Amino acid sequence: MITTAKYIRISTSGQNEARQKDSSMIEYFDTISGVIPFTERPEAKRLLEDVRSGAIKTIVVQSVDRLGRNAYDIQSTMELLNTEGVNLIIENLGLHSRIEDKPNPIFKMICDLLANVSQIERESIKERIAEGIAIAKLQGKYKGRIKGITESNDDFLSKYKAEIKLIKNESFSLSQLNKMTDLSINTIRKIKTLI
Repeated sequence: MITTAKYIRISTSGQNEARQKDSSMIEYFDTISGVIPFTERPEAKRLLEDVRSGAIKTIVVQSVDRLGRNAYDIQSTMELLNTEGVNLIIENLGLHSRIEDKPNPIFKMICDLLANVSQIERESIKERIAEGIAIAKLQGKYKGRIKGITESNDDFLSKYKAEIKLIKNESFSLSQLNKMTDLSINTIRKIKTLI
């Protein structure tokens, strides 16, 4: 039976996915950074397998940035789905990638633009966080971890639940993991020793 699927992605387990959920569709749910390529995410892989088997012909996402935060990857994912004849629906825009089973050129134009905006937004967030930390340090409000206070291994690992799945994957180098997770190489090494 051919059906419609909803792809849901949140970056961290602390985020609320409620606005993306829809019980009327089969849901594929990833808790993973948007910088991880779509084809490397566990639930996205399962979704693509179901697309290739012919079980899924329509995929709904809340917004373009749920597909990712890298313009090239978003565009590659949309092209892959188009090649498979899948109608991709961007819910917050009411846009369909296919009309009467033919590619919608307006969809591609708008989504290509939004893919670039999504990537710029991610880079801007990183810059604002770094600026905020620098200002807080100058004002003496940000000091990092207090000397002499230790954190249990479980408490340390609990902060990186989403990233641990990637770090366990031996096919990624430290520098790739650094780019994908925004964690320092030393933090990644520490996580590797504890898992």
